[in-house]
Amino acid sequence: MRSSATQPGGLFMADESKSGLTMLENNKIRGVFSTQKLVKVGTGVTQRKTVQQAYYFAEENDAGEIELQALNTGLVPSGDKETIGKEELLEKYVPEPEFYQKEVFPKMRELQKTLARADRHRQRGETYSAEMEYGNALKVDEDNVRANFGIGLCYMARGESAKAEDILKRLVKLDAAFESEHKHLFNEFGINLRKNKLFGQSLEFYSRAAELSPMDENLHYNRGRVFFEMGDFAAAKASLEKALEINPQFEEAGKFLKYLAAKNLA
Repeated sequence: MRSSATQPGGLFMADESKSGLTMLENNKIRGVFSTQKLVKVGTGVTQRKTVQQAYYFAEENDAGEIELQALNTGLVPSGDKETIGKEELLEKYVPEPEFYQKEVFPKMRELQKTLARADRHRQRGETYSAEMEYGNALKVDEDNVRANFGIGLCYMARGESAKAEDILKRLVKLDAAFESEHKHLFNEFGINLRKNKLFGQSLEFYSRAAELSPMDENLHYNRGRVFFEMGDFAAAKASLEKALEINPQFEEAGKFLKYLAAKNLA
């Protein structure tokens, strides 16, 4: 193992290829940091304040900002991310390189392996084996976006609409589900909702996404397709027109509108 290295200011960074505490090749911060928080415990006359140690996984993004994600009880990053500057990280957080190396990184790596096994099973049509592996991942991180999408897709592949709807209710509460890194899973999930004729759920899904990305023409186009299959041609036209308003070069939306006009549907 190579020896520990720090950046000016004492920031440790981890090279995951070596599981050691070294500078990353791209010189970006990645690791676990801690901070102390004053929290209230108890109620009424027994209520008191106490100091608790909180741990976060920190990763520098392409803009040079730090994305923080709290560690859950399974010691993996979970939940929504918070973005702060490097200065704030230096002032308020303490690097925990040994904790990251010995405790957090191995659990993060094992979670990724579990998800990879689940994805392989699902791609081969082995939905029950995939469901089991996604379930194992959700035991570690119930908010894991990849696992939630994956298990929901397994349910829809088997026509288990009620279970798929339960997963949808969880996903619409997770902002991370609609981030660009999960776009392929998002698209596959939305398509399968429509194919399974879960139109109301599909609209809820796309509407939630549109709240977070109102200028994404594809979301409005997909809503238009759902409205069309529901027989609400006026709403379909409105959604397609919105998609074209955002992107006048959106060829598919233009063709769809021409089809509606040619059939006198809207």
